[in-house]
Amino acid sequence: MYTQVIGKLRLALSPFEPQWANVPLYVTARGLSTSPMPIGVRTLEGEFDFFDNVLVLRSSDGRIERRILGGSVAEFYGDVMRALERLDIALTLSVMPSEVPDPIPFPADRTHHTYDPAQARRFWQVLAMIDSVFREHRAGFFGKTPPVSFFWGTFDLAVIRSSTRRVRPGAGAGLIERFGGTAEQICGGWWPGDASYPDPAFYAYAWPKPAGVEHASIRPKGAAWNTTIREFLLPYAVVQASADPRAAILEFLRSTYEVGAKMLGWPSDLTTVDVPDRPHAKVP
Repeated sequence: MYTQVIGKLRLALSPFEPQWANVPLYVTARGLSTSPMPIGVRTLEGEFDFFDNVLVLRSSDGRIERRILGGSVAEFYGDVMRALERLDIALTLSVMPSEVPDPIPFPADRTHHTYDPAQARRFWQVLAMIDSVFREHRAGFFGKTPPVSFFWGTFDLAVIRSSTRRVRPGAGAGLIERFGGTAEQICGGWWPGDASYPDPAFYAYAWPKPAGVEHASIRPKGAAWNTTIREFLLPYAVVQASADPRAAILEFLRSTYEVGAKMLGWPSDLTTVDVPDRPHAKVP
């Protein structure tokens, strides 16, 4: 819920981009960041620091506000709004959480009040390791691909490859799909699970769903189509147990991309990227 509050801040301040590319948070060396957001001639950045367990709000005029993580969502929301006032930032946020069951408006939410620093940092450490692998996958695409993104509504980390071929969402599409599902996409990601699938897993899908994609053969062993989620899933436990977790993740992302790209009719040379010679850092 803390990330929802700051996510709504990004939603309010960042100009809209197709496929909601203006709303995610990004993994940093210490936590999750909004990246700089425009406020007139200034910019504002919000970062969750999971080492110091604090939200840091930085303005480009040099001012900084800090809020220690902990307490109810209502308390956190109120403190954030007061911090913004001290930074001379006046705005109204949407206070209803997105994409969660039984949402409670931020100012009234005293139900969610638990913050465990060790668990928060552990979760971020998983994101940080996966982010590095996703960046490698992202780099191998010649088309449109936004930075690796943490979506605070569904609480997942995603790497998205998009086509310029437009899609018209169906008549019954909700707000998120109407503005997010407007182009062909092949997406891979990781999320900690939810009520429909309570275990952490890597996922992949092509949009719009190609007919018969669920029958395609993918890699590595342990990855399969899930009829409940209606996406390809690779359980996190399978990756943890593999001899080379990085290779397993990349194999999953690449094989599901190959299936989706072929069925959507994308050019085969989109994954041909010329790379200049450069010195490589030695990593112990």
